[in-house]
Amino acid sequence: MKDYYGLLGVSPDTTTELIKTAYRKKAAQFHPDRNPAADAAAKFREVQEAYEVLADVDRRKAYDETRRSCLIDDPLAVAREIWSNHLGKMQQ
Repeated sequence: MKDYYGLLGVSPDTTTELIKTAYRKKAAQFHPDRNPAADAAAKFREVQEAYEVLADVDRRKAYDETRRSCLIDDPLAVAREIWSNHLGKMQQ
């Protein structure tokens, strides 16, 4: 399961307004017209997907419920994903 909060760099209890602000910042950072990196378009699409889910109240609620159940059902996989998405970047 993708960590949409991690992609946008916000916490799960953040407001919709802060999600929108974070999305705009990340979208500008990864927009293919502004970022020449080979993976910029893919990252831009991931950020866009995260925003579409988290900005919609119903989709965000469903995502949060699924996220909680994944944490309970398979905590090791979730811990690895958190490590690779957040903590692993610190070592680079």
